[in-house]
Amino acid sequence: MQIEADRSTAAPPDWMASLTYRSEAAITPSPADLQRLLVAARGRNRKLGVTGMLLYDEGRYLQTIEGPPAAVEQVWSSIQRDTRHGQIEVLSQHIVPSRLFSGWDMQLYYHKGGHRNPVMPGSDAAVPLRDHVPAASRFALNGDDRQLNALIGDLVAEGWQGNALVKHLLEPSARAIGDAWLAEDCGEVDLTIALSMLQLAGHAVHSRTCADSIRKSRYSILLVTAPGERHMLGSSYLGDLFNNAGWAVDIAFPETNDQLANQLRAQRPDAVDIALSDALPRHHALTRLTETIERSRAAAPDDMLVVSVGGRLFAEATATARTVGADHARVSAVGTSVRLAGLIEQRRLRR
Repeated sequence: MQIEADRSTAAPPDWMASLTYRSEAAITPSPADLQRLLVAARGRNRKLGVTGMLLYDEGRYLQTIEGPPAAVEQVWSSIQRDTRHGQIEVLSQHIVPSRLFSGWDMQLYYHKGGHRNPVMPGSDAAVPLRDHVPAASRFALNGDDRQLNALIGDLVAEGWQGNALVKHLLEPSARAIGDAWLAEDCGEVDLTIALSMLQLAGHAVHSRTCADSIRKSRYSILLVTAPGERHMLGSSYLGDLFNNAGWAVDIAFPETNDQLANQLRAQRPDAVDIALSDALPRHHALTRLTETIERSRAAAPDDMLVVSVGGRLFAEATATARTVGADHARVSAVGTSVRLAGLIEQRRLRR
């Protein structure tokens, strides 16, 4: 089976093939079986330049593989011969300009006994980026866009990619700026200007987006700040990242829970991300956020809405998500699109 482009014209030679399928497990795998499968898949995919995600949920597999067309065809041929799979059904196949799972040989999610268990690749070695956080936060607080842009430009020239810069430089810089405000080392105006500078810097390193005519969106998300929240840094980063991942994205800044609920009823997205400040902890906002999530779920009574929450509070204590009724707490904007796609697919499989 050949993977076709979404356009009638030939795709540029550097575009990637992407294929998503689902299947029934011929034999129920144990967690150890899945780990062995993951190790073997990563080794093979690394050699072929293939990346992707594998979801296992109660006897069913769902997998996306992406990479050079010939390599994806080779992996797909192997999957079709694999006796562990039955009733294989292709869900989508197309040519895309960039990867959704860039840098991941394979990510595995499995669901067993009511718990979601992400098996993640090894952590990246981004300590050198964290060493630049004091300088980046100082440049932003001083309103020195020239120095901030020069720093980021130098790091890009060294080979650092946008995702790493957001996760290990810009987001920690927002928290450092919040610490400066809490210590009364800067004022509200300084804080606002500094976060705006980080927002622009994040947009600059993720300026490439994919048009709807190029990649057919399989997921939709509404990105919102929690009602009453003034800081929008996290939603801004997510907008670029989800657009680049091919999602249908809307961003809103509702002033009340009623406004958010009305928008959810009208748009019916697959997921909603509700953001608190990325600079300040906002512990006092937890009660209001719980009410916001309850109202959001009531606006999507089919129980298909995936709710994500973000902000400094959750980056530093992800378990807090359970106390407010969310499905996911993002430690970083980076990787959120993949994690939410996995949660959405789990719910779709149970329909």
